[in-house]
Amino acid sequence: MADTANYPTRKAEEWRYSDVDALQTLDLAAINDWRSVTVAAGETYREFFHLDKTDDVELHRLRVQVGDGARCELFAVNAGSQLGRVEVEVTLGKGAHFEFGGVTLGGEQTTREFVTRTIHAEPEATSNQTIRAVHWGRGVGNFLGRIDVARHAQKTDAAQDFKGLLLERGAAANAVPQLEIFADDVKCAHGATVGQLDEQARFYMAARGLSPEESRKLLVRAFLADAFAALDDEDKQGELLDQALSAVGEKL
Repeated sequence: MADTANYPTRKAEEWRYSDVDALQTLDLAAINDWRSVTVAAGETYREFFHLDKTDDVELHRLRVQVGDGARCELFAVNAGSQLGRVEVEVTLGKGAHFEFGGVTLGGEQTTREFVTRTIHAEPEATSNQTIRAVHWGRGVGNFLGRIDVARHAQKTDAAQDFKGLLLERGAAANAVPQLEIFADDVKCAHGATVGQLDEQARFYMAARGLSPEESRKLLVRAFLADAFAALDDEDKQGELLDQALSAVGEKL
């Protein structure tokens, strides 16, 4: 995630699956504009992203320093622009926690992506990232998640979970987990799956009187809800899900 004096290319790992051509609509200053946030020891920071613009590019780049025993929570609905990208770099202090939940949605020839780097710099920190992608047409959903564990950052507990749901042939979902671990007493897990709607579940629901449209909507809603399960605000959970389902629209 290093800053660059040139436009990114797909040769860089963090831009491998991105729409780098769309970036040409931005100047380099905008591309290299990182916003910084510091979370004081023991405090909690929460932020929501909703990408729904129709511009060529909507780009958010954020660096967060999380103090000892502090907590950072980020939740995102990425459903806008030709290229919608949220890039986050988080450095965790002792006993700190990072929670990230996000969904990418889109069709046509759009690209929506999350790129994260979680640096476990001190012992006993935890992190959890849950990403869901729903795409159709020739839409692409990407998640590139890197976890770095320093040599003395023992008792680290880090997890990433990515699932992609493709509603039509031609759509794609890419997950690239990266782990660089120098400590030996850690728990680091990642999982990635991509598939289509569960036809057995749809048949089960239809047998109980639900229409195909209702079944489809319920299954997609449940799939997306996983990304926001860690959010302890039911009203905000509902708002995020409504934003996501609105983006899927007539595909349901």
